This record gives sequence, structure tokens and C-alpha cells, in this order.
Amino acid sequence: MERLFSYGTLQQENVQRANFGRVLEGERAVLQGYVLSEVKIEDKDVIAKSGKQYHPILVRTGNQIDEITGHCYWLSTKELMQADSYEVAEYTRIKAKTKDGQACWIYAASKEQKNA
Repeated sequence: MERLFSYGTLQQENVQRANFGRVLEGERAVLQGYVLSEVKIEDKDVIAKSGKQYHPILVRTGNQIDEITGHCYWLSTKELMQADSYEVAEYTRIKAKTKDGQACWIYAASKEQKNA
């Protein structure tokens, strides 16, 4: 199983059902060294699933004082690939560690974003 930190629309049950056919199990988690910005989504399928045109996006600061609260969910490798298909090009999946030191995947900004 893969551990995925979610801070945005992947926390919505309707998005989870649309992408994975189920509600995901997970626990609250904190990610350090990032702030939230937002990105305008152009993909009509993603907008239809989330109900939102603007999605939050992680921007790395490297400053451990910066913290984002979200959830870590357990996904199969296949489901992780489904999550990749949901995320648009502005997001890149990378390895990270939550504040408690546990490894996880995150979707962060593919390039530098302006803070919202």
C-alpha cells in the first residue's frame, strides 16, 4: 500500500468515489516546509469531479515553520496511478515525510507558483 498526503480536493468523498470507487481510509497528518497556493484548473473532467475550478497546490518553502494540515490515505499502487490521472500538469507527485517522520507521496507544484 502507498501512503498519500492530501490537503485539497482528494479529501472530498465525492472525489474519492469518482476516482477510486470508494471512500479512502486514512489519518490526520501535518506536512512541514510547504505553503498553500492555488491553481486554476482547465480540465473539465477534474472540475466536474471536484466541483471547483480553483484547487489548492503545495509550494515548497523549505521552512519547517510552514505547516499544512491534511490527511494521509492508504492507496493501492493502481489507485495511486488513478490519483496521478486526476491531477493536472501543474502538480508533480514526489516523496516527502510528514511531521511525525512517516514517508508519503505528495502532489506539489510542478513549477514555482505565486502565493495566493
